[in-house]
Amino acid sequence: MTDQTLVQVVLPGVVEPEGLQVRHATVPLPGPGQVLIAMEATGVSFAEQQMRRGRYYDQPPFPFVPGYDVVGRVDATGAGVDPGLTGRRVAVLTKVGGWASHVLADARDAVEVPEGVTAEQAETVVVNGITAWQMLHRRARVRAGQTILVHGASGGVGSVLAQLALVAGATVIGTASARNHDALRAAGVIPIDYRAADVPDQVRELAPGGVDAVFDHVGGRSVVDSWHLLAPGGTLVAYGSASTRDDTGSKQLPVLKIIARTMLWNALPNGRGASFFNIWAGKKLHRTRFRARLRADLGEVFAALRRGDISAPIGARLPLAQAAEALRLAESGTVTGKIILTP
Repeated sequence: MTDQTLVQVVLPGVVEPEGLQVRHATVPLPGPGQVLIAMEATGVSFAEQQMRRGRYYDQPPFPFVPGYDVVGRVDATGAGVDPGLTGRRVAVLTKVGGWASHVLADARDAVEVPEGVTAEQAETVVVNGITAWQMLHRRARVRAGQTILVHGASGGVGSVLAQLALVAGATVIGTASARNHDALRAAGVIPIDYRAADVPDQVRELAPGGVDAVFDHVGGRSVVDSWHLLAPGGTLVAYGSASTRDDTGSKQLPVLKIIARTMLWNALPNGRGASFFNIWAGKKLHRTRFRARLRADLGEVFAALRRGDISAPIGARLPLAQAAEALRLAESGTVTGKIILTP
C-alpha cells in the first residue's frame, strides 16, 4: 500500500449536501477473507440522495459513509484470500461505505471487471446494471416480442433497463422529460413525457391490450396506474418511491404501502403479478445464492457493456473531496448520466 491515508466522506445526519464531512484516518488492513480496494470510481445514486434526507428504506443509523458501490484495484488481501487478486480491478456492491479512498470488502463479494472496461465505465453499471438485469430477467422474465413500460427511461436504472430490454427483443415505451425524447427515439425507445397528465392514456394508445411488464420507481399513484396498464399475465415491478422523496413522514411508509398493494394484487385471480424489488432481499437467508446471482448477473452486464449492447453516459466527474458538490448536482436534475467520484 503506497497511500497510507484513508479519506472518507461521512454523512453525519439529515443535512444539506454541504453538511457532508471529510474524515482522514489510517488505511486499515484487510482481515481474514477480506480485500482492501483502492477506489478508482464510485458514484452518486438516488439512494444517497434519499439517505441524506434520512428517507432511504433501510439505511443505517447516522453517522455513516455513504456510497452504494465501488470500483477499484485490490490493494491487499487478507488471510485465506488468493494473493493473486492484488492489482486486479474489481467491483463491489456495498450499499454504504463506497465514498472512500479505500474500502474493505469480503473477497467473495468482489466481481472482477473484464479487460477493456474502464473503472468509470464499470461504475456506471454496477448498482444500476444489477438492478436492471435482475428486474428484467429474474423478476419479469421479459422476452422477445413483448411490450414493456419503463418509467424514467433516461434515468440511471431506467436507461440500462430499456437498453437490455431492446437487446432481448422487446418493444420499450419509456417515460422521460421532453428534452430526452430525441435520444430515446434514437435508441429505439418510444418516449412519453412523464409530466403529461394523460400518461396512462398514451400508453393504452400504444398498447391497447396492455403491456407485458411495467418497471416503476415513482411509487404513489403511479404504481396504481402501472398495475392497471398490465396485460393479462403481465408483471409489475416496483422498485422505489421517488414521488415521496421530499415527504417528511415515515421513510418506511411509502414502501410498505407499495408492498401491501402488491400482496393484495397478487391475491386477485387475474393472472397478473406484482412485486417490490429490493436488490438485497434474501441475502441474510440465502447468502451463497445471493452472491452467486450477483456475480453471474454483474458478469452479464459487464459483458453487454463490453460488447456495446448497452452504454451508460457519465454526466460529470468530480474528486471525492467534492462529494457535496456532486450530490448537489445529482439532486438538481440538470445532468443526464452517472455522476462519478474519483480519488
